[in-house]
Amino acid sequence: MKATVVLNSTTAKRLIAQGVAAHSVVAKAMTEGTIVVTLGTTNGYVASELAGKPIDQGAFAAGVIDDRWNVNARLGEASDLVLQNGEQIPFDEKTVLGNLTAGDVIIKGGNALDPFGTVGVLLAAATGGTVGRYVPTAIARGVDIVIPVSVVKSVHTSIANLSLKMGSRKVDLAMGLPCGMYPLIGHVVSEIEALALLFDVHAVHVCSNGIGLGRGSVSLLIEGEEHDVRAAFDHIQQLAQLPAMPVEGRR
Repeated sequence: MKATVVLNSTTAKRLIAQGVAAHSVVAKAMTEGTIVVTLGTTNGYVASELAGKPIDQGAFAAGVIDDRWNVNARLGEASDLVLQNGEQIPFDEKTVLGNLTAGDVIIKGGNALDPFGTVGVLLAAATGGTVGRYVPTAIARGVDIVIPVSVVKSVHTSIANLSLKMGSRKVDLAMGLPCGMYPLIGHVVSEIEALALLFDVHAVHVCSNGIGLGRGSVSLLIEGEEHDVRAAFDHIQQLAQLPAMPVEGRR
């Protein structure tokens, strides 16, 4: 059976968050490990899904893109979410970094997804921000990195090449904050992986964006057994009824 669906930006983020929760490395760490959900718009939905309670989505973001490369107007009001064996614990950067080990999970969103499965993260902070804080430690110790990212962020070039061309001190003119780009490797969870994890269906990215309610949307073709496709289709329709959570950039 085949079905086509349109996911607006909020619906896509919610679906991705549910896919992250269903990922094997995350499910295992929820029972016997530590999970750090870093700030981000999609990660706000991941944090709510894993914590099992609403969070302040408007505060749970760092860098944002509106009419420029910007930062969340409420940056600093929320900290990274830390779960230990499924229970939220206070965030203490030194303690978290000191204790991270294999079997733990860092969840970090991205800004771009290239054809080779590499995620690009824009870096405005001179020392690399969230990436600089967590990624070297995670890679050195074998901590899993899970990357929630929508296929709407697909680009048609290599993130590795972009990372060589960009840099806050290489860019001469910028709409907003000049940035570098970091090539992030990990367990990518887009809408496609989320649907496979949740419903055992195969999804294909058909097109992106639209007008009105379709701005920032993702259109997918879903294929699989009839009961699986119908379940995925119905679930997406239910997610689409939930309200969006606004995030505003600094002016």
